[in-house]
Parts: sequence; C-alpha cells; structure tokens
Amino acid sequence: MLTNEEVAQTLIQQFGETVSDFDDPYDLLTFSTSRDHIVEVVQYLRDHPVYQVGFLTDVTAVHYPDSVGKEFCVVYHMHSLTNNFRIRIKVYLQADDVHIPTIIPLFAGANWMERETFDLFGISFDGHPDLRRILNMEEMDYHPMRKQYPLEDETREDKIDALFGR
Repeated sequence: MLTNEEVAQTLIQQFGETVSDFDDPYDLLTFSTSRDHIVEVVQYLRDHPVYQVGFLTDVTAVHYPDSVGKEFCVVYHMHSLTNNFRIRIKVYLQADDVHIPTIIPLFAGANWMERETFDLFGISFDGHPDLRRILNMEEMDYHPMRKQYPLEDETREDKIDALFGR
C-alpha cells in the first residue's frame, strides 16, 4: 500500500526544489509545483510503474485576491485506481500572468476541465486546441468565479439583517 510519505519522498528525489509545500489534509497528498514543471510532474505520476496515477479527476482553480503574487491557484486532482491513492497538485499564478500549459496530451479528458477553468476563472491553458467558454455566453467580458464583485447588492432595502443572522 502506498503512503503519502513514500510518494512525497520519491517526488522530492525526482524533482528536488521544483516541488514543495507538502501536506496531507484528510489523507490527501497535496503539494505545489510551478507552471514550468506541471506537465513533467503529471507525466511522471501517470507513467510511474508503481504509482500509476492514471485518472485525472479534476482541474479547477481558486482565486485568492489578497494573496500577493499568488492570486490564482490551478488545482489538479488525480487518482491511482490501481493503488486507490489520491493526490492534489497546486500551481500558483500571479494575477497579471494567468496562463499554464495544457495537459491534454497526457489526459484527453482535461479538455473540458480546462475550458471550464478558463470560462469561470480566466486562466489560459497554453496549447489548448479549443479554449473557449463552455458554460457562459461568449459575449461575457468577465469570469464569474473571480472574487472581484460584491456578494450582495448594497443598494437593496428589502432585506432585514436580523432575519439573516446579522
């Protein structure tokens, strides 16, 4: 049975300082890498003869507007069906430079996941064959999951704060 520690040590031996921030919340091995190394890290995990992390569960993003220099985080969830082992990889991006290489050559299923991440967060996937909106209208000039809009309409007068626990 694979352990988080074993996989983490192997990744550190293989990639050195290009992988960092190892953690295992809820027994899910989590670490960070850079956009320059994401493709080779994913390929290494997929092609490893023992780990066989061959199922891409999800590609998504998170917007941290107050985290200077790390405003966006692209998150990859992967699973080894052979070993029943899950892994999360994070790549942080600056708000003025939100692009990352596509992993479609490794996982064809990443196509729609990357399109959704582009549509909702505005992150460009370099080399994607058809990067366009998938959920929203093409005419939208913003990305709805970015935390740059107020949660509520401040001009509303029909809401009584006491009814909402405020």
